[in-house]
Amino acid sequence: MYIVSLTYHRPIEEVESHLEGHIAWLKHYFQAGSFIASGRKNPRTGGVILVKDMERTKLDAILAEDPFVAVANYEVTDVALTTTGAGFEALVGV
Repeated sequence: MYIVSLTYHRPIEEVESHLEGHIAWLKHYFQAGSFIASGRKNPRTGGVILVKDMERTKLDAILAEDPFVAVANYEVTDVALTTTGAGFEALVGV
């Protein structure tokens, strides 16, 4: 599984101008089964996406399609979850 952390490097007004396309991109990859969860950081400095395991080159290609590439930097962390709290057991091995 991957944790993708987005950090805005442009003013929030510019981020907002790409939001509709970013949401459509998120919905596409949720429907495709690639994304597990996503949300904004608090305070609103970026966001986080949990992504199912896949070839890193495939993930990089998916991230390159995000309209937010114009306004955010991406940090990708590959995580092998081994332990979860109750109700999150399905994340082990994802």
